[in-house]
Amino acid sequence: MRTINFMGQRKLALALSAILLVIAIGSLATRQLNWGLDFTGGTLVEVNYSESANLSEIRDLLNASDYAGAIVVSFGSDRDVMIRLPQGHADTEGTALVRLLEDNFDGVVELRRIEFVGPQVGDELREQGGLAMLMALGMVMLYIGFRFQFKFAVGAVAALIHDVVITLGFFSFIGLEFDLTVLAALLAVIGYSLNDTIVVSDRIRENFRKLRKADPIEVINISLSETLGRTLVTSFTTMLVLVCLALFGGEMINGFANALLVGVVVGTYSSIYVAANALVLMGVSKEDLMLPVKEGAEQEDLMP
Repeated sequence: MRTINFMGQRKLALALSAILLVIAIGSLATRQLNWGLDFTGGTLVEVNYSESANLSEIRDLLNASDYAGAIVVSFGSDRDVMIRLPQGHADTEGTALVRLLEDNFDGVVELRRIEFVGPQVGDELREQGGLAMLMALGMVMLYIGFRFQFKFAVGAVAALIHDVVITLGFFSFIGLEFDLTVLAALLAVIGYSLNDTIVVSDRIRENFRKLRKADPIEVINISLSETLGRTLVTSFTTMLVLVCLALFGGEMINGFANALLVGVVVGTYSSIYVAANALVLMGVSKEDLMLPVKEGAEQEDLMP
């Protein structure tokens, strides 16, 4: 099998990751995230039209009335519409909104559901979502440290933080809405990237014990080359599904699909050039991965 010199480009990859992280952190610090209704608080109204609803006309109607800033999306069929009103609207029962919609529609508009999310609930969701991500990263570090070695744990967590920050930066830079579905996608990105990193780490550990005369960079290049086919096939098939969800899944799932699309691309890159690069920077060697010698073991028992 042809071995690709991945680590030959590690300095260029490190510079690219640094640039992307600076842009992402800068955007998060200046533009911040476009928090959705789940985090900012507000009112969610679901209505059903007796005929197909024109979303653009509904948006124009609400912006011209007392509902400026409302988000209008289709929900299920083309007759089901979900309207998200930002915090501050006094119409907590939705009666005035439904009356306005009926007055400008030749048919029946039925109120199906109305939910109110207070600002305190939004703050709690934001805090608990952040704690969930930090806890996930902490548990990942403990698992990788126990399963492999501490240097592998640092590399895996560095790759996961890299993926999460760049994905958040993408949403901040583009201005896409960040709601609970996007938060769920971020946690899924952590799981996806971790799975890829564990596969690569397991092959690196195996080759360190098998290729005893090879230097660390050569072992890492061989390991990455051996797992490249599996990584690309997994990423490609996953992205096919996500592209279909982004294009045809509707507004409700669009943020989830976009977050996973960015996360899969960045996660595939980070499992090669962040996690493995971190091992090289920390000076991983075969001594770090040697099997423990049992007390009283004969010399023949230590031979492979």
